[in-house]
Amino acid sequence: MNSVFDFNQYVLKRQFMALGGKFRVFDSSENLVLYVEQKLFKLREDIRVYADESKAREILVIKARQIVDFSAAYDVMDSATGQKVGALRRKGLASMLRDEWEVLDVNDAVIGKLFEDSMGLALVRRFLSNLVPQNYDLLIGATRVADYKQNFNPFTYALNIDFSMDAAKQLDRRLGLAAAILLAAIEGKQS
Repeated sequence: MNSVFDFNQYVLKRQFMALGGKFRVFDSSENLVLYVEQKLFKLREDIRVYADESKAREILVIKARQIVDFSAAYDVMDSATGQKVGALRRKGLASMLRDEWEVLDVNDAVIGKLFEDSMGLALVRRFLSNLVPQNYDLLIGATRVADYKQNFNPFTYALNIDFSMDAAKQLDRRLGLAAAILLAAIEGKQS
Protein backbone atom coordinates (compact mmCIF):
# COMPACT_ATOMS: atom_id res chain seq x y z
CA MET A 1 0.00 0.00 0.00
CA ASN A 2 1.16 3.54 -0.77
CA SER A 3 2.20 5.78 2.16
CA VAL A 4 -0.28 8.38 0.93
CA PHE A 5 -2.93 6.17 2.56
CA ASP A 6 -1.27 6.16 5.98
CA PHE A 7 -2.69 9.47 7.24
CA ASN A 8 -5.60 9.75 9.65
CA GLN A 9 -6.87 13.08 8.38
CA TYR A 10 -7.37 14.55 4.93
CA VAL A 11 -9.20 17.44 3.30
CA LEU A 12 -10.81 17.00 -0.12
CA LYS A 13 -11.49 20.18 -2.10
CA ARG A 14 -13.44 20.53 -5.32
CA GLN A 15 -11.72 22.70 -7.90
CA PHE A 16 -13.68 25.92 -8.25
CA MET A 17 -15.19 26.60 -11.70
CA ALA A 18 -13.70 23.46 -13.25
CA LEU A 19 -15.35 21.68 -16.15
CA GLY A 20 -16.24 18.27 -14.77
CA GLY A 21 -15.26 16.91 -11.38
CA LYS A 22 -11.74 17.81 -10.33
CA PHE A 23 -10.68 17.39 -6.74
CA ARG A 24 -7.53 17.70 -4.69
CA VAL A 25 -6.88 15.71 -1.53
CA PHE A 26 -4.54 17.21 1.06
CA ASP A 27 -3.01 15.80 4.24
CA SER A 28 -3.40 17.63 7.57
CA SER A 29 -0.33 19.77 6.74
CA GLU A 30 -2.03 20.94 3.52
CA ASN A 31 0.32 18.96 1.24
CA LEU A 32 -1.30 17.67 -1.93
CA VAL A 33 -1.43 13.87 -1.70
CA LEU A 34 -3.95 12.97 -4.45
CA TYR A 35 -5.43 14.59 -7.54
CA VAL A 36 -8.82 13.36 -8.79
CA GLU A 37 -10.56 13.75 -12.15
CA GLN A 38 -14.03 12.63 -13.05
CA LYS A 39 -14.11 11.73 -16.74
CA LEU A 40 -16.46 13.90 -18.77
CA PHE A 41 -19.14 12.66 -21.12
CA LYS A 42 -19.00 9.04 -19.97
CA LEU A 43 -22.15 6.94 -19.83
CA ARG A 44 -20.81 5.28 -16.70
CA GLU A 45 -19.17 7.31 -13.94
CA ASP A 46 -15.39 6.98 -14.31
CA ILE A 47 -13.20 8.65 -11.70
CA ARG A 48 -9.40 8.50 -11.77
CA VAL A 49 -7.17 9.18 -8.75
CA TYR A 50 -3.58 10.24 -9.38
CA ALA A 51 -0.50 10.82 -7.24
CA ASP A 52 -0.41 14.47 -8.35
CA GLU A 53 -1.66 16.94 -10.95
CA SER A 54 0.78 15.72 -13.61
CA LYS A 55 -1.38 12.56 -13.80
CA ALA A 56 1.78 10.56 -14.50
CA ARG A 57 0.92 7.89 -11.90
CA GLU A 58 -2.63 6.62 -11.51
CA ILE A 59 -3.39 5.30 -8.02
CA LEU A 60 -7.09 4.29 -8.03
CA VAL A 61 -9.98 3.89 -10.43
CA ILE A 62 -13.57 4.31 -9.26
CA LYS A 63 -16.05 3.08 -11.86
CA ALA A 64 -19.82 2.64 -11.91
CA ARG A 65 -21.00 -0.83 -12.90
CA GLN A 66 -24.15 0.36 -14.68
CA ILE A 67 -24.82 3.20 -17.08
CA VAL A 68 -27.68 4.74 -15.10
CA ASP A 69 -28.68 3.19 -11.84
CA PHE A 70 -30.54 4.70 -8.89
CA SER A 71 -28.74 2.22 -6.61
CA ALA A 72 -25.42 2.38 -8.41
CA ALA A 73 -22.45 0.29 -7.32
CA TYR A 74 -18.95 1.69 -7.79
CA ASP A 75 -15.94 -0.62 -7.93
CA VAL A 76 -12.70 0.70 -6.45
CA MET A 77 -9.60 -0.70 -8.16
CA ASP A 78 -5.95 -0.34 -7.26
CA SER A 79 -4.33 0.90 -10.49
CA ALA A 80 -0.88 -0.54 -9.75
CA THR A 81 -2.07 -4.11 -9.16
CA GLY A 82 -5.36 -4.08 -11.09
CA GLN A 83 -7.00 -5.66 -8.05
CA LYS A 84 -10.35 -4.68 -6.65
CA VAL A 85 -10.12 -2.95 -3.26
CA GLY A 86 -13.87 -3.09 -2.60
CA ALA A 87 -16.98 -1.29 -3.73
CA LEU A 88 -19.53 1.26 -2.60
CA ARG A 89 -23.21 0.92 -3.42
CA ARG A 90 -25.69 3.75 -3.10
CA LYS A 91 -28.94 2.78 -1.44
CA GLY A 92 -31.36 4.38 -3.88
CA LEU A 93 -34.67 4.62 -2.03
CA ALA A 94 -33.07 5.09 1.38
CA SER A 95 -31.03 7.98 -0.08
CA MET A 96 -34.16 9.91 -1.04
CA LEU A 97 -34.43 11.29 2.49
CA ARG A 98 -30.90 10.74 3.81
CA ASP A 99 -27.85 9.69 1.79
CA GLU A 100 -26.89 6.10 2.52
CA TRP A 101 -24.29 3.79 1.00
CA GLU A 102 -23.20 0.20 1.59
CA VAL A 103 -19.49 -0.56 1.91
CA LEU A 104 -18.58 -3.83 0.17
CA ASP A 105 -15.48 -6.01 0.39
CA VAL A 106 -13.68 -7.47 -2.64
CA ASN A 107 -16.34 -10.22 -2.91
CA ASP A 108 -19.24 -7.71 -2.70
CA ALA A 109 -20.20 -8.77 0.82
CA VAL A 110 -21.58 -5.85 2.85
CA ILE A 111 -19.05 -4.96 5.56
CA GLY A 112 -20.30 -1.52 6.53
CA LYS A 113 -22.38 1.50 5.79
CA LEU A 114 -21.88 5.17 5.07
CA PHE A 115 -24.71 7.54 5.91
CA GLU A 116 -25.64 11.13 6.69
CA ASP A 117 -25.59 11.30 10.45
CA SER A 118 -28.72 13.43 10.93
CA MET A 119 -32.08 12.68 9.34
CA GLY A 120 -33.36 16.11 10.42
CA LEU A 121 -30.51 18.03 8.78
CA ALA A 122 -30.73 15.82 5.69
CA LEU A 123 -34.40 16.81 5.32
CA VAL A 124 -33.55 20.50 5.81
CA ARG A 125 -30.90 20.20 3.07
CA ARG A 126 -33.30 18.56 0.64
CA PHE A 127 -36.37 20.70 1.19
CA LEU A 128 -35.28 24.07 2.60
CA SER A 129 -31.63 24.95 2.03
CA ASN A 130 -28.64 23.18 0.55
CA LEU A 131 -26.38 25.57 2.50
CA VAL A 132 -26.49 23.22 5.51
CA PRO A 133 -23.20 21.27 5.43
CA GLN A 134 -23.35 17.48 5.20
CA ASN A 135 -21.83 15.16 7.79
CA TYR A 136 -21.38 11.41 7.22
CA ASP A 137 -20.32 8.50 9.39
CA LEU A 138 -18.81 5.28 8.07
CA LEU A 139 -19.31 2.13 10.14
CA ILE A 140 -17.63 -1.24 9.72
CA GLY A 141 -20.03 -3.54 11.51
CA ALA A 142 -21.13 -1.43 14.48
CA THR A 143 -17.81 0.42 14.83
CA ARG A 144 -17.47 3.99 13.57
CA VAL A 145 -14.23 4.13 11.56
CA ALA A 146 -14.54 7.40 9.63
CA ASP A 147 -16.17 10.80 9.76
CA TYR A 148 -16.74 13.02 6.73
CA LYS A 149 -17.64 16.66 7.46
CA GLN A 150 -18.39 19.23 4.80
CA ASN A 151 -17.18 22.76 5.57
CA PHE A 152 -19.78 25.48 5.42
CA ASN A 153 -18.90 27.61 2.41
CA PRO A 154 -21.48 28.53 -0.24
CA PHE A 155 -18.77 29.02 -2.90
CA THR A 156 -16.48 26.01 -2.62
CA TYR A 157 -16.86 22.39 -1.58
CA ALA A 158 -14.45 21.04 1.05
CA LEU A 159 -14.79 17.76 2.93
CA ASN A 160 -12.80 16.98 6.08
CA ILE A 161 -12.02 13.27 6.31
CA ASP A 162 -11.12 11.75 9.67
CA PHE A 163 -10.02 8.13 10.14
CA SER A 164 -8.46 8.71 13.60
CA MET A 165 -11.16 6.67 15.39
CA ASP A 166 -10.09 3.62 13.34
CA ALA A 167 -7.08 2.66 15.47
CA ALA A 168 -7.45 -1.02 14.45
CA LYS A 169 -7.37 -0.01 10.74
CA GLN A 170 -10.51 -2.01 9.92
CA LEU A 171 -11.17 0.23 6.90
CA ASP A 172 -8.81 0.12 3.93
CA ARG A 173 -7.94 3.81 3.52
CA ARG A 174 -8.16 3.45 -0.27
CA LEU A 175 -11.83 2.50 0.12
CA GLY A 176 -12.34 5.23 2.73
CA LEU A 177 -10.92 7.90 0.41
CA ALA A 178 -12.92 6.52 -2.52
CA ALA A 179 -16.03 6.99 -0.37
CA ALA A 180 -15.09 10.64 0.20
CA ILE A 181 -14.49 11.15 -3.51
CA LEU A 182 -17.89 9.66 -4.35
CA LEU A 183 -19.57 11.85 -1.75
CA ALA A 184 -17.98 14.90 -3.36
CA ALA A 185 -18.64 13.79 -6.94
CA ILE A 186 -22.11 12.25 -6.62
CA GLU A 187 -23.73 13.64 -3.47
CA GLY A 188 -21.83 16.93 -3.72
CA LYS A 189 -23.80 17.76 -6.87
CA GLN A 190 -26.75 18.38 -4.56
CA SER A 191 -24.93 21.20 -2.76
